[in-house]
Amino acid sequence: MKGRAGGERGKTMRQLGLCGEEVAGAEGFDRAEVIPLHEEAEEPRPARGMRRAGWLLVACGLALLPWLYVLATGLPATATAVHWPVAWVGLDALEALGLIATGLLAARGDRRHALAAAATATLLVVDAWFDTTTAAPGGDFATAVAMALGAELPLAALCGRLALRALSRPA
Repeated sequence: MKGRAGGERGKTMRQLGLCGEEVAGAEGFDRAEVIPLHEEAEEPRPARGMRRAGWLLVACGLALLPWLYVLATGLPATATAVHWPVAWVGLDALEALGLIATGLLAARGDRRHALAAAATATLLVVDAWFDTTTAAPGGDFATAVAMALGAELPLAALCGRLALRALSRPA
């Protein structure tokens, strides 16, 4: 098996060895037989296009880091959004669709529920973040924290767990 550096790489195997007493009484065996049980598969190297896309995404993420400073120091402390209700209704509608899709796919045993679960978990965490950071002090903030801790973050954790469990199981 070729390694990444081009040289030969040894295979890792778990083996079952029959001890001498077990084969001593058997005819035709003059030594212990080794039977491979499991062979560790080498991870395939991603295609060139996939590697390039990966490095492009890393570069874009790094390019955003200075932009975070610009935003942190340049944005006003308060802002008025003309379509504020549409933004929140849209976000919560996407969460509802994500929860429904994840639930239906999981109930049917469809492995694609992992994709819906990961997206839904992300939406729920974003909602909790923006609810708590944009809430007015006092009762609004207390309600936002209660919703985050009592509903959004637990549901996000459940969706994240579903996604990770589905991805860790063999196909």
